[in-house]
Amino acid sequence: MKKPSFLERLTGTANMDEYDEVLDADFNEEGASEQADDEYEEESEWHGQEEHDEGQEGELPVDMYQTGDSIVIRALVAGVSPDDLDIDITRDMVNIRGRREEVREAADEDYYHRELFWGSFSRTILLPEEVLIDEADAQEKHGLLEIVLPKVDKERSTRLKVKAHVHK
Repeated sequence: MKKPSFLERLTGTANMDEYDEVLDADFNEEGASEQADDEYEEESEWHGQEEHDEGQEGELPVDMYQTGDSIVIRALVAGVSPDDLDIDITRDMVNIRGRREEVREAADEDYYHRELFWGSFSRTILLPEEVLIDEADAQEKHGLLEIVLPKVDKERSTRLKVKAHVHK
């Protein structure tokens, strides 16, 4: 029987009878977990800086919502200079790239926790509607990047006058 994943245990989607069997199998008669030390070591390594190696790029979390005439994208970019942000926009996609430089104030062995992301990050977002790229605006304030993308007005129309071509 497969041990339920963390998500299954957290959300309660695992079959509880099977979960009890797994718990009973993990504990010996003294009530101590036989795997506790191994699992703790694996979990400690997961929280370490090893996950942010030099060649690895992080994914920037974003919020995206719409107003009546725009699509708005927000992202936390605290510690990143606006000059270090690169935003590419097409009519249906936005690509945000940047880099957060780490200031080391302690040796690796002196850290208790290392959970902040340092290094390069990016995010490519497919837009639900076409936008006017020439009218897009991006601002950063107190570590919050806000990109406002005006929507293409598909209802807008104009009359085109036909010109007569004169043959010479």
